[in-house]
Amino acid sequence: MIDSSRCRCATVFLFFGMVLAWMSLPAAAATSPLRVCDVMHEGAKPDGKTNNARAIQAAIDDCAARGGGIVRLAGGTFLSGPIVLKSRITLDIETGATLLGSADHSVYPLMTVFGARGRQSLVSARDAEDVTITGGGTIDGNGATWWEEARKEKDQGVVEDVVFRPRLVVFDHCRHVLVDHVTIENSPSWQVVPYYSDDVTIRYSRIYAPAHSPNTDGIDPFSSSHVVIDHMKIDDGDDNVAIKSGLPGTTGNRPSTDITVTNCLFAHGHGMSIGSEVAGGVQNVHVSNVVFRGTDNGVRIKSSRDRGADISDLWFSNIRMEDVKTPLLITEYYPHIPEYDTARPVTQLTPHFHDIHISNLTATGAKQTGIIAGLPESPITKLYLNNVHLEGDLGMRISNATVTVRNLTVVPATPPPVVLLAHAKLVRE
Repeated sequence: MIDSSRCRCATVFLFFGMVLAWMSLPAAAATSPLRVCDVMHEGAKPDGKTNNARAIQAAIDDCAARGGGIVRLAGGTFLSGPIVLKSRITLDIETGATLLGSADHSVYPLMTVFGARGRQSLVSARDAEDVTITGGGTIDGNGATWWEEARKEKDQGVVEDVVFRPRLVVFDHCRHVLVDHVTIENSPSWQVVPYYSDDVTIRYSRIYAPAHSPNTDGIDPFSSSHVVIDHMKIDDGDDNVAIKSGLPGTTGNRPSTDITVTNCLFAHGHGMSIGSEVAGGVQNVHVSNVVFRGTDNGVRIKSSRDRGADISDLWFSNIRMEDVKTPLLITEYYPHIPEYDTARPVTQLTPHFHDIHISNLTATGAKQTGIIAGLPESPITKLYLNNVHLEGDLGMRISNATVTVRNLTVVPATPPPVVLLAHAKLVRE
């Protein structure tokens, strides 16, 4: 006769033994590796000549259909037209590999981009989650022919961009995005754009374009939140970083909020900008431990009467600038500050700059050490300068603003150090 209680005990011991054995497995054995979808299997050729857009997209789509995975580019130059990343896709461009944008303008379709007419970017993702670009390699927008057309337009006096140059990397309404250890360069226009996206980290990477290349902003968080830009080197032809929230009527004008920029080097370019298209507002921005070398501007906050909103809770600290033309440029008169102006009615689009904190900033070799210019109907308020030291050819000019300072030093080659213009007030603590 079989003892049933003994059988039950043996079964229990066997079960717990299996559990303990499973728990003792190494993590790599207990977790399935991410699927790798091979672009070569789809017919890709890294010869710098073959357009690989179809092959790369097929690998992306295959990985996405199976729940996600890695699409790897390795061993050469992958010429391509536009590709679209999907949720749970990692684009792994290995060191020594390049995703090169085609110079054939016709492969970038005309489409609505950011609420206006434009062209599809080389790399994009829309309504996607858990998207990563990494690997140590390069995304090259091959933008020289686009820049040439844009300069021809400017030389002919064309104000609007009728060429509709594509951006390079766009995350449109995405969540949980990571760009890590890549080089991104030579975009026809803006280089990396998180657009209406949340939880975006861009780190340990480099963004390049020639100093003369038009509108090649490095990173433009646009109506996005919880964005971290960390350990970046950005050397380009326009704003190194520009935080935006849109022109009136083109988008829903959601604010850009909770953005951190830290441990970066900015060269050439137009500096760390907020604006000018900020119809949705910008709040809670922290910029720290940044070095500027040879940029046109340093801290640059810009808007105007036709594109403003609430711009507040901005914190800049531990910043060093070398040969920056204008270290501080805070203006509600973008692009030009008039010699004389009178107050106008306050509207929904009147910019309101307030609660701006700048501390531990040193700048040498400037042209104009600082310009702070509010509107008569909307003066800049609660602007704090703490332990700020500026040296350059000309002093600081302040109008329609109240600036509270503690340990401010302005050393111009041509005095005076500070000029207070209409409705300007300097409060020393």
